[in-house]
Amino acid sequence: MDLSEKLYGIARRGEEQVEHIKNEEATKTALVLPFINSLGYDPFDTREVVPEFTEDVGTKKGEKVDYAIRADGNISILMECKPLGTNLANVQYNQLYRYFSCTDAKFAILTNGFEYRFYSDLDSENKLDTRPFFTFDLEDFNEQDIDELQKFTKPNFDVDAILSTANRLKYTNLAKQAIGEVF
Repeated sequence: MDLSEKLYGIARRGEEQVEHIKNEEATKTALVLPFINSLGYDPFDTREVVPEFTEDVGTKKGEKVDYAIRADGNISILMECKPLGTNLANVQYNQLYRYFSCTDAKFAILTNGFEYRFYSDLDSENKLDTRPFFTFDLEDFNEQDIDELQKFTKPNFDVDAILSTANRLKYTNLAKQAIGEVF
């Protein structure tokens, strides 16, 4: 089964279960863990996916980010989950911001189970950008989105290649936004 088919399956399941996905834990179980698995990472192998990842930051002790994904043995992606239905535009992502600067991760994802916002440090090294460079929506995606997401799969994960694409996506998205505002 290819990535596109897996994602359509997760989206269908989410739509069928939406009235039963009432909190963050249900969102993680029904949507986020299958999403991580679709990328080729085993969410049940803590050598690959670390749940409740803790990295004490300054005076913030014991704070956790929902998942840390290891690629080639290194923490590469941090993931913070919010309950299904949460408007991510209104969410503070302070935890991701703090964690990003004190780990070797180059990418961070903020999700509500259906929408996945991908961040990096394109503006200032080791400081999480305020805008995502890529947004993937399980309820509305196309082949170009699949191609971008494919770069995050375990067999294709290449930090330099993703960062190169991320820079292009960032400026393309800003241009689209500016054009949209004009019209």
